[in-house]
Amino acid sequence: MQQAKKGQLKLWYQQPATDWNEALPLGNGKLGAMVFGGVDTDRFQLNEETIWDGEPNHHIAPYAKYLVEKTREAIFAGKLKEADEMALLAYRGNDQGSYQTLGDLTLEFDHKQPTYTNYRRELDLETAIATTRYRMGNDYYYREALVSAPDQVLAIHLSCIRGAFNLRIKLSRPQYDYITTTEIPNTLMMYGKCGNGTIKFCTQVKVKAHFSYGGKITYESDHIVINNAREVTIYLTAASTYAHADPVSICQERLQSAEKKGYAQIKADHIKEYQELFNRVQFTLDSSSNSGELPIDERLMRVNEGTDDPELAVLYYQFGRYLLISSSRPDAQLPANLQGIWNEHMQAPWKGRYTININTEMNYWPAEQCNLSECHEPLFKLIERLKESGRKIARDLYGCRGFVAHHNTNIWADASPQDQWSVSTYWPMGAAWLCLHLWERYEYTLDVSFLAQAYPTMREAAEFFIDFLVEDKNGYLVTCPSLSPENSYIAPDGHRTALCAGPSMDTQIIRQLYTACIAAANILKTDEDFCQQLAQILEKLPPIQTTSLGTIREWLEDYPEIEPGHRHISHLFALYPADQISVENTPVLAEAARKTLERRLSHGGGHTGWSCAWIINMWARLQDSANAYKYLQMLLGKSTYPNMFDAHPPFQIDGNFGGTAGINEMLLQSHGGLIRLLPALPAQWPSGTIKGIKARGNYEITINWAAGKLVEAQILPLPINNPSQASEPRVVKVKYPQISTYKIYCDGVEIPSQYLDDNTIAFPVEAHKIYSICSADR
Repeated sequence: MQQAKKGQLKLWYQQPATDWNEALPLGNGKLGAMVFGGVDTDRFQLNEETIWDGEPNHHIAPYAKYLVEKTREAIFAGKLKEADEMALLAYRGNDQGSYQTLGDLTLEFDHKQPTYTNYRRELDLETAIATTRYRMGNDYYYREALVSAPDQVLAIHLSCIRGAFNLRIKLSRPQYDYITTTEIPNTLMMYGKCGNGTIKFCTQVKVKAHFSYGGKITYESDHIVINNAREVTIYLTAASTYAHADPVSICQERLQSAEKKGYAQIKADHIKEYQELFNRVQFTLDSSSNSGELPIDERLMRVNEGTDDPELAVLYYQFGRYLLISSSRPDAQLPANLQGIWNEHMQAPWKGRYTININTEMNYWPAEQCNLSECHEPLFKLIERLKESGRKIARDLYGCRGFVAHHNTNIWADASPQDQWSVSTYWPMGAAWLCLHLWERYEYTLDVSFLAQAYPTMREAAEFFIDFLVEDKNGYLVTCPSLSPENSYIAPDGHRTALCAGPSMDTQIIRQLYTACIAAANILKTDEDFCQQLAQILEKLPPIQTTSLGTIREWLEDYPEIEPGHRHISHLFALYPADQISVENTPVLAEAARKTLERRLSHGGGHTGWSCAWIINMWARLQDSANAYKYLQMLLGKSTYPNMFDAHPPFQIDGNFGGTAGINEMLLQSHGGLIRLLPALPAQWPSGTIKGIKARGNYEITINWAAGKLVEAQILPLPINNPSQASEPRVVKVKYPQISTYKIYCDGVEIPSQYLDDNTIAFPVEAHKIYSICSADR
């Protein structure tokens, strides 16, 4: 396949970052840094995943269960103003605290020259290394920075060709009390507490230098001074009491190990470990443009002005994969939050929490399909910890079995309602949606051992709704009280509210979860009686209904919405990420979903980065390549900061992850038992190759196309961890226009296949063999 053009997988700039949204992110899932690349002063804004204020708190209001029941009665009686008043008393959320910055590492240079030239700052996605270079007179300065997963350090290497430099190194943290000391030999240490001190942290820096004549290092109370150096290596690490009883000792051990190992070996090990994940997927789009020769900030402005830049779409896709690798690793304590792992504030935007009415879930949409399954695992850890709090809340707030979570959670996996925000607080579907990620991991890997561990959690989330669902006047089983996330409507009496019974998204999530639980139990050969109970409930759930305008209803009743252009499009959950609406199987509902999108967008929807990203995925599911491309361009041109972070605004990383998933959905879909090749390929991408992406069923896929048509698709079935199915033949079903004109080859030999129709083909496969779908006239 073609290799990426020079510069295609690099974010590069011709000037230092003057703002946080211009700085470049590094991370290893636990430790993060934003690199500014300043000349006289360089700032490395630091994060560590567990730096949160607040404390564990799963409290609910007194008499909450009674008040919830009265709220439900008022909703069914149509007394919505009364229901709102009681809900405010019933749902008194805790303060879940905020994710915080770890602080700053500042490098102050005493340059002998007043000006600089030949400046370049870049982040290489193929190595996960940030570099800064510039020239002063005859001296050439070069800096490299990386955050190593194998060694758990931020490593910065500074060098100067021909000349030497003086340097002052400082650690600092805004607002809150901390102590910086050099009491440990050759080490700068900052330690302090987060907020009320529930979590305490330690950050340590160690320096190794090579000098010109007369060079030396001196240590003062809060900084290190280096004079006349030609080369300096800085190692930094951090830890907290959340994960370690003695974070000071942990930091010392890491730095001693790093110093002994040396920068060259740390760099080599870092690249090798990172590329094992990143290099699984290769993606190129043929283009005659030389856009890679332009800096990223200029390319983004050109897209905003209407210029097509296919290579920028490739870069954005791989940047999303880079961000997931950098903010969510299997050994991390926590999943990627609203800012991933990067945040410069003591009180992060939206407190950096896990908003689980879409944002956290969107963070992990790329994990399986973009061949980064391991990066999904921190989310699974959070789900498991949610159960303890979620069981208590289910029992004490609702009188139900199982476990529940609402629209936000935090480092302590608090499942209680939050914020007393009437358009979000009362939503009880967070745990149910999160558990669908457990099923998605199984669908992509077919790992029965994983499913056996995950199923009890899925079952508990499903069990909650057995008790919580109530029958309405039409005989449907519905959630109540609930709402459609962050949107509101006008009731028949003119009252404006979000509270309701049976919002469409709730029913769609329950249908997806119950269907998954039944499938999982059948695979595991367990829980027959429980599955029958779920099946009976499925029969009594409300169907997906349409409004008088021909759109999908957001609420059980055809209420007028207050914001027709609202950023949430929750009632299309059934289209994406679920598979209850599809072009092939439910064409009438698919058309209603199209009208829903058109109406939302005609009133200004999709105006936030993450919402625009969700819309890309929806258009892709509707196989509408023109609109999928249109909103990708909008995401890049209007909702992307110079450093390619997503702009809500402010920064929310879910837009990056959702956009990456959307690009993948344009090229490959695998829901409903079909592998769809190039289902929403835009005309602006006539030729290209994507290699190594995943399809449900544990298939690795490569697609090559030219002149807008499939040239060849390769399917590599990976082994299944399921002894009961090991000897059974696997059959793959592939959909592509006029696929009846294509032939199937294995090891160069044509194999028989079954054409289900002109667009769908089925054929048996074996693990580790590559199956090629090629045009018959090739």
